[in-house]
Amino acid sequence: MKKFSGFPARMEFTPLPNLFFSSLLPRITDIAELKTTLHVLAMLYRKRGYPRFITFNELLGNVSLLNSIKGVGELPEAALRNALKMAVERGTIIHLALERDVASEDVYFLNTESGRQAVAKIQNGEIKLSGLTMKRPDFVEAEELPDIFTLYEQNIGMLTPMIADELREAEKLYPQGWISDAIKEAVNQNKRKWSYISAILEHWLAEGRSDGTYQRDSKKTDPDKYIKQRYGHMVQR
Repeated sequence: MKKFSGFPARMEFTPLPNLFFSSLLPRITDIAELKTTLHVLAMLYRKRGYPRFITFNELLGNVSLLNSIKGVGELPEAALRNALKMAVERGTIIHLALERDVASEDVYFLNTESGRQAVAKIQNGEIKLSGLTMKRPDFVEAEELPDIFTLYEQNIGMLTPMIADELREAEKLYPQGWISDAIKEAVNQNKRKWSYISAILEHWLAEGRSDGTYQRDSKKTDPDKYIKQRYGHMVQR
């Protein structure tokens, strides 16, 4: 058994409903159902907009979840479907099968008043979910990559509550890969300040990126070019 190295000093938390501990957790006896339920709660918490839901393909792309629930000789997809079936039967989540052009897409909602209302509106045709893809996900070991909070603390400095709020807002505006790359760029230029990182992200959003990096003005990066952007007045030379 690989020993857990411990929690860092600063980290992001995912809240859980109090009823989960008092009414739901004591009833769950299957470990796969429990792990799947926790992952669903965490993934739904990070969703934005209305209605909040998660698709089967999104869960199928969660390698950390699949590796933790599959049994010996059991296919990961079968293990996931079985765990979701138990969670639906228990009433933790609501399952809705949406018919698409060539197949159906399984989507899941948390069994809350908002979730139940959303399902009813979808079934009545009041809401149409767009942007669903039938493509199977690319499997990525997300747990091998540090989150942006850890990355910031390891490379820039102490993670204050204000900086943590800035990072959460940035997560809503930019891909996580952009934020990670911007932190690395700030380190490379020895500009270890959030204002500089934010200016890089603004520049990428405005000017675009090419070949996986931001669009350079010249072959060599000018460390002061971001100072000319919106947050330039905040960056100390």
